[in-house]
Amino acid sequence: MDWKRLVQFALLGSSDLEQYAILLVRVSLGLFFAISGANKLFVAGGTKLVYETLVKAKVPFPHLMAYFVSGVEFVGGSMVTVGFLASPACAVLLIDMLVATLTSALSTMPKGLSLPNWLDDFLYLPEVLYVLFFIWLICSGPGKFSVDYSLAGRLLR
Repeated sequence: MDWKRLVQFALLGSSDLEQYAILLVRVSLGLFFAISGANKLFVAGGTKLVYETLVKAKVPFPHLMAYFVSGVEFVGGSMVTVGFLASPACAVLLIDMLVATLTSALSTMPKGLSLPNWLDDFLYLPEVLYVLFFIWLICSGPGKFSVDYSLAGRLLR
């Protein structure tokens, strides 16, 4: 066993595996949003909960916004899944999650927490984790196993 390589992997990771990590996160996150958006758009009563959440958060035009947000999740998630215009799609979904965090998720947090406990609860919110993943995907790009990578190879020759 090559201990030096094992220690190097434990401390630095492996750039050989990075493309597979990007693929796993991009496809998982994209599918989650595409399925979530599809359920809201194409299942009877799917936008009802979104509408009620938007009304409670006092978002203007809640009926229209319920369909808009659901459409953004479906289309953006589909684009992220296949890696087509993935960075712009991640940016739009990132904004969607920032708005969801500010208008809805923060209101679920207990009041009067110390800063470390507040930060613990805040970082536990799924929307915050999605924001972090979208930032990572925007910075890393969609990876070699994406439509964007193939397009870039053809367009930038």
